Amino acid sequence: MRNDHVTLRSSAVFDLLAPRTPAVPVQVALRYDTRDPYAIVAAFRTGRAGWVEWVFSRDLLADGLIADAGDGDVRIRPGSGDPEIVVVELNSPSGHAVFEASAQRLAEFLDASYDIVLPGNETRWMNVDDALDQMIANDLP
Repeated sequence: MRNDHVTLRSSAVFDLLAPRTPAVPVQVALRYDTRDPYAIVAAFRTGRAGWVEWVFSRDLLADGLIADAGDGDVRIRPGSGDPEIVVVELNSPSGHAVFEASAQRLAEFLDASYDIVLPGNETRWMNVDDALDQMIANDLP
């Protein structure tokens, strides 16, 4: 396990799509941290209330840039008819949101994360036994 942790940060604007209304720009803070080398965090600005964070796998973003990807709460796919757009869908018990984002911006962020941790080298940055111990401890009543 490596101890020289790195955090990559970038900001972007995603367009929130809703039926019969113009797209609404939403500030999004993207973060990649070697402490969780498999994950990307996207924090969505929700006005004065603050930020809502979504965590998804780096592989999901990579796959979603080229084809439909995701079976769960986060789905990512290229925009239909526009190679410069990526569609990000978020589902939760409290709602559903669809965003359009710049494919180039997301690809650049993903590439920058690969400059830090190459795909397949994630285990060098984390101690799986410690992570499992922490998960088990948090599940106990």
